[in-house]
Amino acid sequence: MSDAAGFIDEALRRESSWIRADEAQTRLGGGLLYYGSSVGAVRGTVRDALRRHPGLAHDEVTALSSELWEAPVFERRLAAIVLLQSNVHLLTNTDLTRLEGFVREARLRELVDPLAVDVIGPLIAGLQRQPRARADGVLDRWAQEPDEWLRRAALMSPLRALRNGRGDGGGDWDAFIRHATVALDASRETGGDAAVVRDAVSSVLDEVAKRRPELQFPGVSSSGRGCCSGT
Repeated sequence: MSDAAGFIDEALRRESSWIRADEAQTRLGGGLLYYGSSVGAVRGTVRDALRRHPGLAHDEVTALSSELWEAPVFERRLAAIVLLQSNVHLLTNTDLTRLEGFVREARLRELVDPLAVDVIGPLIAGLQRQPRARADGVLDRWAQEPDEWLRRAALMSPLRALRNGRGDGGGDWDAFIRHATVALDASRETGGDAAVVRDAVSSVLDEVAKRRPELQFPGVSSSGRGCCSGT
Protein backbone atom coordinates (compact mmCIF):
# COMPACT_ATOMS: atom_id res chain seq x y z
CA MET A 1 0.00 0.00 0.00
CA SER A 2 1.32 3.44 -0.89
CA ASP A 3 2.08 5.96 1.85
CA ALA A 4 -0.91 8.12 0.89
CA ALA A 5 -3.35 5.20 0.77
CA GLY A 6 -1.99 3.85 4.04
CA PHE A 7 -2.42 7.24 5.71
CA ILE A 8 -6.03 7.52 4.50
CA ASP A 9 -6.93 3.98 5.52
CA GLU A 10 -5.39 4.34 8.97
CA ALA A 11 -7.11 7.68 9.56
CA LEU A 12 -10.49 6.30 8.51
CA ARG A 13 -10.07 3.36 10.85
CA ARG A 14 -9.28 5.76 13.71
CA GLU A 15 -12.49 7.65 12.95
CA SER A 16 -14.54 4.45 12.85
CA SER A 17 -17.66 3.77 14.88
CA TRP A 18 -19.19 0.32 15.14
CA ILE A 19 -22.59 1.92 15.71
CA ARG A 20 -22.37 3.89 12.45
CA ALA A 21 -20.90 0.85 10.71
CA ASP A 22 -23.82 -1.37 11.74
CA GLU A 23 -26.33 1.30 10.74
CA ALA A 24 -24.70 1.77 7.34
CA GLN A 25 -24.48 -1.98 6.77
CA THR A 26 -28.19 -2.31 7.47
CA ARG A 27 -29.21 0.74 5.43
CA LEU A 28 -26.87 0.40 2.45
CA GLY A 29 -25.60 -3.16 2.26
CA GLY A 30 -24.21 -3.44 -1.24
CA GLY A 31 -21.79 -6.23 -0.36
CA LEU A 32 -19.35 -3.73 1.15
CA LEU A 33 -17.57 -3.44 4.47
CA TYR A 34 -18.09 -0.31 6.56
CA TYR A 35 -15.67 1.36 8.95
CA GLY A 36 -18.39 3.65 10.27
CA SER A 37 -16.42 6.85 9.58
CA SER A 38 -18.53 9.96 9.01
CA VAL A 39 -18.65 11.76 5.68
CA GLY A 40 -16.96 14.72 7.35
CA ALA A 41 -14.14 12.47 8.53
CA VAL A 42 -13.68 11.10 5.01
CA ARG A 43 -13.45 14.59 3.54
CA GLY A 44 -11.10 15.78 6.27
CA THR A 45 -8.87 12.75 5.85
CA VAL A 46 -8.51 13.35 2.12
CA ARG A 47 -7.68 17.02 2.76
CA ASP A 48 -5.02 15.99 5.26
CA ALA A 49 -3.59 13.45 2.82
CA LEU A 50 -3.33 16.07 0.08
CA ARG A 51 -1.51 18.39 2.49
CA ARG A 52 0.95 15.61 3.33
CA HIS A 53 1.42 14.79 -0.36
CA PRO A 54 1.17 18.15 -2.18
CA GLY A 55 1.41 18.56 -5.91
CA LEU A 56 0.15 15.12 -6.92
CA ALA A 57 0.12 14.79 -10.71
CA HIS A 58 -2.58 13.19 -12.80
CA ASP A 59 -1.15 9.68 -12.78
CA GLU A 60 -0.55 9.79 -9.04
CA VAL A 61 -4.10 10.94 -8.32
CA THR A 62 -5.72 8.34 -10.53
CA ALA A 63 -3.48 5.55 -9.22
CA LEU A 64 -4.31 6.52 -5.63
CA SER A 65 -8.02 6.57 -6.43
CA SER A 66 -7.80 3.05 -7.83
CA GLU A 67 -5.80 1.88 -4.82
CA LEU A 68 -8.44 3.25 -2.45
CA TRP A 69 -11.28 1.84 -4.54
CA GLU A 70 -9.82 -1.65 -4.81
CA ALA A 71 -10.76 -2.63 -1.25
CA PRO A 72 -14.54 -3.18 -0.93
CA VAL A 73 -14.86 -0.68 1.91
CA PHE A 74 -17.47 2.06 1.60
CA GLU A 75 -15.42 4.80 3.25
CA ARG A 76 -12.33 4.03 1.16
CA ARG A 77 -14.39 4.24 -2.02
CA LEU A 78 -15.97 7.47 -0.86
CA ALA A 79 -12.46 8.79 -0.16
CA ALA A 80 -11.49 7.90 -3.73
CA ILE A 81 -14.42 9.98 -4.99
CA VAL A 82 -13.49 12.94 -2.76
CA LEU A 83 -9.89 12.69 -4.00
CA LEU A 84 -11.02 12.82 -7.62
CA GLN A 85 -13.45 15.65 -6.88
CA SER A 86 -10.60 17.66 -5.34
CA ASN A 87 -8.44 17.09 -8.43
CA VAL A 88 -11.04 17.04 -11.19
CA HIS A 89 -9.10 19.75 -13.03
CA LEU A 90 -6.40 17.14 -13.70
CA LEU A 91 -8.74 14.60 -15.27
CA THR A 92 -9.26 14.06 -18.99
CA ASN A 93 -11.75 12.24 -21.17
CA THR A 94 -9.54 9.13 -21.12
CA ASP A 95 -10.23 8.82 -17.38
CA LEU A 96 -13.87 8.00 -18.14
CA THR A 97 -12.81 4.38 -18.67
CA ARG A 98 -11.61 4.17 -15.07
CA LEU A 99 -14.70 6.01 -13.82
CA GLU A 100 -16.96 3.67 -15.75
CA GLY A 101 -15.39 0.78 -13.89
CA PHE A 102 -16.02 2.54 -10.60
CA VAL A 103 -19.69 3.10 -11.47
CA ARG A 104 -20.16 -0.52 -12.51
CA GLU A 105 -18.76 -1.69 -9.17
CA ALA A 106 -20.36 0.95 -6.93
CA ARG A 107 -24.04 -0.03 -7.31
CA LEU A 108 -25.13 2.35 -4.56
CA ARG A 109 -26.70 5.78 -4.95
CA GLU A 110 -24.40 7.03 -2.18
CA LEU A 111 -21.39 6.29 -4.39
CA VAL A 112 -22.71 6.54 -7.94
CA ASP A 113 -24.34 9.94 -7.47
CA PRO A 114 -21.28 11.79 -6.10
CA LEU A 115 -19.18 10.11 -8.79
CA ALA A 116 -21.56 11.38 -11.46
CA VAL A 117 -22.40 14.82 -10.06
CA ASP A 118 -19.07 15.81 -8.47
CA VAL A 119 -16.54 14.08 -10.74
CA ILE A 120 -17.89 12.97 -14.11
CA GLY A 121 -20.05 16.03 -14.72
CA PRO A 122 -17.36 18.63 -13.89
CA LEU A 123 -14.77 16.59 -15.81
CA ILE A 124 -16.89 16.69 -18.97
CA ALA A 125 -17.83 20.33 -18.41
CA GLY A 126 -14.15 21.26 -18.56
CA LEU A 127 -13.48 19.57 -21.88
CA GLN A 128 -13.51 21.20 -25.30
CA ARG A 129 -13.46 20.20 -28.95
CA GLN A 130 -12.54 16.58 -29.71
CA PRO A 131 -12.12 15.41 -26.09
CA ARG A 132 -15.57 16.84 -25.31
CA ALA A 133 -17.10 15.15 -28.34
CA ARG A 134 -15.59 11.83 -27.26
CA ALA A 135 -16.87 12.28 -23.71
CA ASP A 136 -20.35 13.12 -24.98
CA GLY A 137 -20.21 9.90 -26.99
CA VAL A 138 -19.42 8.00 -23.79
CA LEU A 139 -22.50 9.46 -22.10
CA ASP A 140 -24.59 8.56 -25.16
CA ARG A 141 -23.44 4.96 -24.75
CA TRP A 142 -23.99 4.90 -20.99
CA ALA A 143 -27.57 6.13 -21.43
CA GLN A 144 -28.51 2.93 -23.27
CA GLU A 145 -26.30 0.46 -21.38
CA PRO A 146 -27.91 -2.67 -19.89
CA ASP A 147 -26.30 -1.64 -16.58
CA GLU A 148 -28.86 0.62 -14.88
CA TRP A 149 -26.14 2.28 -12.78
CA LEU A 150 -24.32 3.53 -15.87
CA ARG A 151 -27.63 4.86 -17.16
CA ARG A 152 -28.12 6.63 -13.82
CA ALA A 153 -24.61 8.13 -14.02
CA ALA A 154 -25.31 9.47 -17.52
CA LEU A 155 -28.44 11.20 -16.22
CA MET A 156 -27.00 12.58 -12.99
CA SER A 157 -23.71 13.87 -14.42
CA PRO A 158 -25.02 17.16 -15.93
CA LEU A 159 -27.01 18.10 -12.80
CA ARG A 160 -24.67 20.88 -11.62
CA ALA A 161 -24.57 22.65 -14.97
CA LEU A 162 -28.30 22.25 -15.58
CA ARG A 163 -29.18 23.49 -12.11
CA ASN A 164 -26.83 26.47 -12.30
CA GLY A 165 -28.07 27.60 -15.70
CA ARG A 166 -24.92 27.27 -17.75
CA GLY A 167 -25.82 26.67 -21.35
CA ASP A 168 -22.49 25.02 -22.12
CA GLY A 169 -20.11 22.90 -20.13
CA GLY A 170 -22.53 20.04 -19.60
CA GLY A 171 -25.73 22.04 -19.24
CA ASP A 172 -27.32 20.71 -22.41
CA TRP A 173 -31.01 20.28 -21.63
CA ASP A 174 -31.78 18.69 -25.01
CA ALA A 175 -29.07 16.10 -24.39
CA PHE A 176 -30.55 15.33 -20.96
CA ILE A 177 -34.00 14.81 -22.47
CA ARG A 178 -32.52 12.53 -25.11
CA HIS A 179 -30.55 10.52 -22.55
CA ALA A 180 -33.52 10.27 -20.19
CA THR A 181 -35.80 9.02 -22.96
CA VAL A 182 -33.27 6.43 -24.09
CA ALA A 183 -32.47 5.36 -20.52
CA LEU A 184 -36.13 4.90 -19.58
CA ASP A 185 -36.74 2.90 -22.76
CA ALA A 186 -33.71 0.74 -21.93
CA SER A 187 -35.17 0.09 -18.47
CA ARG A 188 -38.31 -1.29 -20.04
CA GLU A 189 -36.31 -3.47 -22.41
CA THR A 190 -33.47 -4.77 -20.24
CA GLY A 191 -35.08 -5.21 -16.84
CA GLY A 192 -32.92 -4.75 -13.80
CA ASP A 193 -33.81 -2.23 -11.14
CA ALA A 194 -35.75 0.30 -13.22
CA ALA A 195 -36.30 2.46 -10.13
CA VAL A 196 -32.59 3.36 -10.22
CA VAL A 197 -33.14 5.16 -13.53
CA ARG A 198 -36.62 6.54 -12.81
CA ASP A 199 -35.36 8.07 -9.57
CA ALA A 200 -32.45 9.73 -11.39
CA VAL A 201 -34.78 11.36 -13.91
CA SER A 202 -37.10 12.61 -11.17
CA SER A 203 -34.19 13.89 -9.07
CA VAL A 204 -32.76 15.96 -11.92
CA LEU A 205 -36.18 17.34 -12.90
CA ASP A 206 -36.94 18.32 -9.31
CA GLU A 207 -33.58 20.03 -8.78
CA VAL A 208 -33.65 21.89 -12.10
CA ALA A 209 -37.23 23.06 -11.56
CA LYS A 210 -36.18 24.92 -8.40
CA ARG A 211 -33.99 27.33 -10.35
CA ARG A 212 -34.98 26.96 -13.98
CA PRO A 213 -38.71 26.28 -14.18
CA GLU A 214 -38.70 27.31 -17.84
CA LEU A 215 -37.03 24.01 -18.75
CA GLN A 216 -39.63 21.43 -19.61
CA PHE A 217 -39.50 17.72 -20.28
CA PRO A 218 -42.21 17.08 -22.91
CA GLY A 219 -45.17 15.33 -21.31
CA VAL A 220 -43.70 15.59 -17.81
CA SER A 221 -44.54 18.01 -15.01
CA SER A 222 -41.80 19.89 -13.17
CA SER A 223 -42.19 17.44 -10.28
CA GLY A 224 -41.25 14.54 -12.55
CA ARG A 225 -44.74 13.07 -12.68
CA GLY A 226 -45.41 11.34 -15.95
CA CYS A 227 -41.89 10.24 -16.74
CA CYS A 228 -41.37 7.55 -14.23
CA SER A 229 -44.28 5.21 -13.93
CA GLY A 230 -43.51 1.62 -13.13
CA THR A 231 -42.44 -0.72 -15.86
